[in-house]
Amino acid sequence: MTAVYDTIGINYAALRQPDPRIAATIANALGAARTVVNVGAGTGSYEPGDREVTAVEPSIEMIRKRPATAAPAVQASADELPFDDKVFDAAMAILTIHHWPDKAKGLRELRRVTRGPIILLTFDPAQRPWLTDYLPELAALDERNMPRLDAYADWLGPVRIEPVPVPHDCTDGFLYAYWRRPEAYLDARIRSGSSSFWSIGGLDAGLSRLADDLASGEWDRRYGHLRAMDQYDAGYRLVIAD
Repeated sequence: MTAVYDTIGINYAALRQPDPRIAATIANALGAARTVVNVGAGTGSYEPGDREVTAVEPSIEMIRKRPATAAPAVQASADELPFDDKVFDAAMAILTIHHWPDKAKGLRELRRVTRGPIILLTFDPAQRPWLTDYLPELAALDERNMPRLDAYADWLGPVRIEPVPVPHDCTDGFLYAYWRRPEAYLDARIRSGSSSFWSIGGLDAGLSRLADDLASGEWDRRYGHLRAMDQYDAGYRLVIAD
């Protein structure tokens, strides 16, 4: 079995440290669930330590990067979960659905194996964080890969959708985490922690313009108000299907 993170997960464990504030939001959504399946689990970010977690991850390289204290992991794909029906109290899938080859089938599988809530952390492709002004390819990528928010009810039935604000000092280096730290996007190592930067080409012109605007003060003239904010709605959403 091959998976995208077999190739791009080089710095993932170091750059994608779970943010405790986002972790608290996810834990609260899981409610009283004691057994949880985490699909697209990666290196174990956001897996609650006070519950019985079973991780599912297609990339063997990501599984190898999971710490010894992490939950046991099964190498499998979201659209073919190797579990019986209704064996878990809850399911979670964190910033992963855009990688699934068959999103509808994967979500049906989560519903099949879960008797309680399904918690998804995803991104609203209708949103346009400031980085897309420099790299419009990111917006196009989001539109191609991220399901529209109204699709989740079609797949899962009634859902609640809640915004997940990104803290200014977020420890998890996902794509738009550095909204108040624009200089970070000029660092190739920082960019390597987000699959989106591996998926698009032609970055040089946009990054050069960002560097010029930071040096000249143009970025601060346009977006400097963000530097005074503690958190920001970058478009991340928690989808909860009870």
